Amino acid sequence: MNYLSALILGIVEGLTEFLPVSSTAHMLLTERLLNLSSTDFVKTFTISIQLGAILAVLVLYWRQLWNDKALWGKIIAAFLPTAVLGLLFYKIIKTYLLENLQLIAWTLLIGGLIIIVFELATKKHSKNSSAVDFQTISYTQATIIGLAQAVAFIPGVSRSAATILGGLSLKINRQTIVAFSFLLAIPTMLAATGLDLLKNAGGFNSSQIELWLIGFVTSFVVAILVIKGFIKFVAKHDFIIFGIYRIILGLIILWLL
Repeated sequence: MNYLSALILGIVEGLTEFLPVSSTAHMLLTERLLNLSSTDFVKTFTISIQLGAILAVLVLYWRQLWNDKALWGKIIAAFLPTAVLGLLFYKIIKTYLLENLQLIAWTLLIGGLIIIVFELATKKHSKNSSAVDFQTISYTQATIIGLAQAVAFIPGVSRSAATILGGLSLKINRQTIVAFSFLLAIPTMLAATGLDLLKNAGGFNSSQIELWLIGFVTSFVVAILVIKGFIKFVAKHDFIIFGIYRIILGLIILWLL
């Protein structure tokens, strides 16, 4: 890996982490396009630069987190199902599922179809609201959203898509569930990246640390722009365009395979 590769991966991570398109799929595809070997460092790099995206959420939402202590309880309630299942299946996911392009292609396709069908089925009954109100989310709803998020352990599913659709199915308004999905990423991604860094970061040399910092900073800057833009987008649009994109990408991957 060189500096340009680290920069490109940081951009891809920041662009895709919070959109319902699967950052895992895009990071893996980018690795292949850049002809990067699947070394332990590359695997840890692609997982751990998510910390940049986490920092972006903290920078943008620190006031809500500071002022609304009940919100933390709901975030924890949503995180617990993911934490338990993640600890149980971490090794299987990283060893056997994470780089399965055929699985990713099919999950992109199926996920895209689900998004489109869901949006068409609920279009008459859904109303976009400009208000983000975390108080409308109950602890029970938060737990259900956490269970939905756990489906994203399957590469290509998209953590963002799973949590957002889970919240919309519970009649939570779009901007609220999108913002909650951002916040739920904090403990979820911290757990995933922290576990990986604890196991592998001690073996980084100085040049690898420089590469990691480039990816981290880039993902942070790009994620801030994406979060701001996505919140504005959902106020006026549904997610059908993302469903179509997922289907096209999935078909392209299957064709290449």
